[in-house]
Amino acid sequence: MSKFNPYDHLNVSLNEDGTLTRYVKLPAAPPNSDPSEAVLSKDVTLSAENKTWMRLYRPSKISPGARLPVILYFHPGGWIQMSVAESIIHEFSYRMAAEIPSIIVAVDFRLAPEHRLPAQYEDAMDAVTWVQKQAGDGDGEPWIKDYGDLNRCYLYGVSCGANIVYNTALRLREMKPQPLKIAGTILNQPFIGGKNRTKSELNLATDPYFPLPVIDLLWELALPVGTDRDHRFCNPLVDAAMKEKVRSLGRCLVIGFGGDPLVDRQQELVRMLVERGVQVEARFDDIGFHNIDLIDKRRALAILNFIKEFV
Repeated sequence: MSKFNPYDHLNVSLNEDGTLTRYVKLPAAPPNSDPSEAVLSKDVTLSAENKTWMRLYRPSKISPGARLPVILYFHPGGWIQMSVAESIIHEFSYRMAAEIPSIIVAVDFRLAPEHRLPAQYEDAMDAVTWVQKQAGDGDGEPWIKDYGDLNRCYLYGVSCGANIVYNTALRLREMKPQPLKIAGTILNQPFIGGKNRTKSELNLATDPYFPLPVIDLLWELALPVGTDRDHRFCNPLVDAAMKEKVRSLGRCLVIGFGGDPLVDRQQELVRMLVERGVQVEARFDDIGFHNIDLIDKRRALAILNFIKEFV
């Protein structure tokens, strides 16, 4: 491990100005306006100032008068990479919209280290506010206004996206964003951490996909400068005020895998939520690793079925 370089593992390098050079660019997919396809999609601006945007998805055929759940989706990527335009994310969003069926609002939030936390939480709040405004605005987005059921809005995130969802859900309890109602939060392999090592982190320190030095580096690049992994953005189990807020979290689905170095923390999070009266559905599989659903279509389908049952 002493010679292991986490930057090489991630195919990035840190520049003198604090930005990253990202050497791998994954294939991207354009939005789809062809009504012969099962799902339509289009891109909309979230914040021109922050250069954030969203890709919306809806089934091509919606029965007259039908109202579909609205799912705000936050992608993985360790805070530092990936986009909702990348084919691997686009295809899963497409499938969610078709099979649940639902309106998907896939949020392309700002990346670290160019934009450190809490910028991503602010982008998520912007996205929720945007959805909220569409229903009451005469010029609102018709896919939300005409087909969305704002009483059935869900926050769904994967890895760092699940961290965004968790923190956003707690903020929304103070905002009370009527007429939008968050009916549930879905945390798929939430990316959380802490200074003290867990058993799963030590046992899987040299995991080929998500080794401990990579996890540490991602937090170093994402957390506010001068903070450590016990900051509340990283470790939701040490901040007393934050733990009290979870009492009003509502329904929650947590998904994890036994081969994920973060699995012990994820299960500790579930225990903390249950102890505070949160209605939690936990789906943990002993077999599997962090972000297995990005490359294993069978696991991706299983997770989609979990979400479908939850929604």
